[in-house]
Amino acid sequence: MESKELADKIVEILDSKKGIDIEVIDVTGKTTLADYFVICSGNSTTQIKALSDEVEYVLKNDCGLMADHVEGRSGDRWILIDYKDVVVNVFHPEERANYNISKLWETKQKEE
Repeated sequence: MESKELADKIVEILDSKKGIDIEVIDVTGKTTLADYFVICSGNSTTQIKALSDEVEYVLKNDCGLMADHVEGRSGDRWILIDYKDVVVNVFHPEERANYNISKLWETKQKEE
């Protein structure tokens, strides 16, 4: 599966679980970290965990894809799921505002 297709599939999964403010940031050629960052918020730690669990479950069972790495399960206020070319960030709204990844990459893109 191409990275753009994977990002679109992840958006579909997050949307089906009522993820909030889903955003895709194309960083192709701007970093070696990934081609896309998918960012989403959940209203509670329960929803954040459910969103990240659903992404992992669907991609594993429907697409045969396993996450390369998962971070943040202990706190459940920011869970990062790394699929190499696509990195998924599921935030509590406070953490999302604090880290403001969207603004960071917007600034990076303007500098280039």
